[in-house]
Amino acid sequence: MFGLSDFGAALVGGVMIGVSVSMILLFNGRIAGLSGVVAGTLSPARGEFGWRVAFLAGMALVGAVVGVWRPELIADNTGASLSAVVLSGFMVGFGVRLGSGCTSGHGICGISRLSPRSLVATLCFMAAGVMSAVALGVA
Repeated sequence: MFGLSDFGAALVGGVMIGVSVSMILLFNGRIAGLSGVVAGTLSPARGEFGWRVAFLAGMALVGAVVGVWRPELIADNTGASLSAVVLSGFMVGFGVRLGSGCTSGHGICGISRLSPRSLVATLCFMAAGVMSAVALGVA
């Protein structure tokens, strides 16, 4: 990506995520937790729909541009079936509801605000991810 090393690409991506969540907090006073953004789009409060749709559209647009420009960066190399992907999606959605937030809300926004609840949630989902990767032989 732009001739950057893996470390450089990760650094650029991390900075972009940090800037974007900071801008949402600064300009809208909202936490950029993705599950909350999606939920608020499905049943929006007054004045909340526009920025949420813009946020999600921006994510989709960037994904589409990357998919056209550098498709190998988003290629599906898992070999997972469609039913496994759908089941995984439902499991993630259940976990998001169970944990009262998602990785972006807790891991990026919550920890940066020094939220003890987000620290515990992040440690739990990171531990679960590590255990799942080890159990599946991915790590």
